[in-house]
Amino acid sequence: MPHRIVVVALDHFAPLDLGVPGQVFRAARTPSGERLYEVVTCSEGRRPVRCEAGYAVLPDHDLDVLDTADTVVVPGIHGGPALLDGTISGALHKALQGRPRVMSICTGAFVIAAAGLLDGRPATTHWRDAPRFARFFPQVKLDPDVLFVDDGDVLTSAGVAAGLDLALHVIRRDHGSEVANTVARRCVMPPWRDGGQAQYIDRPLPDGPGGGTAATRDYMLAHLDAPLDLAALAGHARMSVRTFTRRFREETGQSPAKWLTEQRIRHARRLLETTDLGVEEVARRAGFGTAVSLRQHLHTAVGVAPLAYRRTFRRT
Repeated sequence: MPHRIVVVALDHFAPLDLGVPGQVFRAARTPSGERLYEVVTCSEGRRPVRCEAGYAVLPDHDLDVLDTADTVVVPGIHGGPALLDGTISGALHKALQGRPRVMSICTGAFVIAAAGLLDGRPATTHWRDAPRFARFFPQVKLDPDVLFVDDGDVLTSAGVAAGLDLALHVIRRDHGSEVANTVARRCVMPPWRDGGQAQYIDRPLPDGPGGGTAATRDYMLAHLDAPLDLAALAGHARMSVRTFTRRFREETGQSPAKWLTEQRIRHARRLLETTDLGVEEVARRAGFGTAVSLRQHLHTAVGVAPLAYRRTFRRT
């Protein structure tokens, strides 16, 4: 049976958020064309729910269908902080408890946090609502800079399009990179996006030709197997180290070192998934130098050793 995704539709829903699960998860298929996920939508009492774009949707199910869910998705709604004014019923809070896996998109994090599912856990939400979220839910370990947070059975994403990133991540986690990449191509979207949502926060950048770090990032990607120290990268960008570090963080949401490490990990994962190269050679080509270093970085990033990762993701 396909993995069942149940989407909870709420009044004032964000249209894209509500549409992401049905669009992305339904595109995941076996090589023979069978769907890997079934997506259904519910609302409390199976009543119509409205969005601020001027239309309503009528879900096919009420909250009882949550008992059949393998994964529950709570899309964002406009006016996220107002979720605590009683508009989200106790019935919904109760219905969200004990589910095998719960995901939120954007301000849907307010709903699952109010239900107690994020207590003591790391999570994220839209950067604009992060300060109010932190005030409402100080017990949640909020990270407003990332695109999504995977905490095992509870996953949260940042604003709007980050729900696409999270859905692809879940498909990759469930079925491997090949399936996720096929879905990304079908949906005409990147398999992953670099950096975090900090790069999208509204803040002015200095004008002027050659003022960005994009060309240097391209250089870094083309030379992942080479030693890349901060001073040399700043020189490539024709900036001081201090200016380069500041501009890099403004444009990507990460420090140069963290961004570079993530690109090297991603390259190593692709090599492990798509080649038969030995671990030492994968480590060299990805810029980690030794198998020991690769093993440490990969375990930190995804929790497994290189050979275990290859066995998991090189599925036939």
